[in-house]
Amino acid sequence: MAVKYTRPRGTQDVLPGQSGRWLRLEKLMRRTVGLYGYKEIRLPTFEATEVFARGVGDTTDIVSKEMYTFLDKGNRSITLRPEGTAGVARAILENGLLGSSPAPLKAYYLQSCFRYEKAQKGRLREFHQLGIECYGADDPAADAEIIAVARQILSATGLRKVRLEINSIGCPHCRPKYHEALREYFSAHKAELCETCLERLDRNPMRILDCKVESCGKVAAGAPVVLDYLCEDCQSRFDQVKALLDAQGIEYVVNPTIVRGLDYYTNTVFEFIHTAVGTQGTICGGGRYNGLMEQFGGPATPAVGFGMGVERLLMALEDEGVELGGDPVPALYLAPLGEAGKTEAIRLAAELRGRGLYVETDIVGRGLKAQMKYANKLGAVYSMVLGDDEVNARRARVKRMEDGAETELSLDDLGEFLCQNL
Repeated sequence: MAVKYTRPRGTQDVLPGQSGRWLRLEKLMRRTVGLYGYKEIRLPTFEATEVFARGVGDTTDIVSKEMYTFLDKGNRSITLRPEGTAGVARAILENGLLGSSPAPLKAYYLQSCFRYEKAQKGRLREFHQLGIECYGADDPAADAEIIAVARQILSATGLRKVRLEINSIGCPHCRPKYHEALREYFSAHKAELCETCLERLDRNPMRILDCKVESCGKVAAGAPVVLDYLCEDCQSRFDQVKALLDAQGIEYVVNPTIVRGLDYYTNTVFEFIHTAVGTQGTICGGGRYNGLMEQFGGPATPAVGFGMGVERLLMALEDEGVELGGDPVPALYLAPLGEAGKTEAIRLAAELRGRGLYVETDIVGRGLKAQMKYANKLGAVYSMVLGDDEVNARRARVKRMEDGAETELSLDDLGEFLCQNL
């Protein structure tokens, strides 16, 4: 039969056979960020468009080209979230968390995001991110800690081909001089720039360094380097961040071309790149954004964080052949024969599940031979046949599927047996 409906371009179905990998990765992420004191924040899937236009920056591709924006029935401009940081900033201000929570305020999210861009491997229109946000800590130690969180997550997965690249893009005091140098340089190469970069030239020339058009990339390769324009304070901060990474044994490469794709970044920026994935190899990116709260009308508040792509990370793990463990298998498969056996199997399964044991039983009417094949396919550790004799005697044989060893016991003792022998 022909399929009438298909999923939208740039989205994916995570099927039951695949979702286990997602759950195990998400559990690892939550456990790791918890070690650093981060607590979950859950945000609306959509916000007022101004939240992202103000927070992300109207010179970015995200705002100018990629947002899913629409008018709701109240004629309000609404946008599906393209990233998490702007929404977190809005939520912190709206709920008064800066004054009521001890500093630093540490929050994380695991959520879907939406960007209308060319769908390709590693780049989806609906994608998922782990993000962490630290507000109220201006010390370079916060920058180093954020990077350490990401490093620990990636290390815990078993991923090996990962490179950390760091940079400093300065502050509002020293960056104007760098912008001036970039405008002077790129103005001499206007004929080689794409139309988008020609627009960026006046508004935010640093965005040209992030352009993926080949001709723009060749021109950008000879552009002035931001590290040559850092003020004394920014240079000192960058040196401290590097020293703190060294102290933790975190290897890195200084890459002066990293600017990140969002306007709110200042000072430290970084990316974790999977070296075997290719052009879509950035798994995690982040940095500092001390001026973001002020853009929302709040008080000056230092902030630093990162976003980690779940799909990108899963793709990298698959590329390296790294497994995150297998799906859980049933502790017991109960094979009923007859109505009495079926009733007892359902009752017994409910009792054992109440003790936290994973138990399966027949709910489709298979014969005994087919049930045993199904138990093997599930990878059940033990199986038990329940017929009239077993129900009447309240005793049955539990079989270890691996080697066929059997143990006869009372049905009342089955839960204790499983807890002691799994």
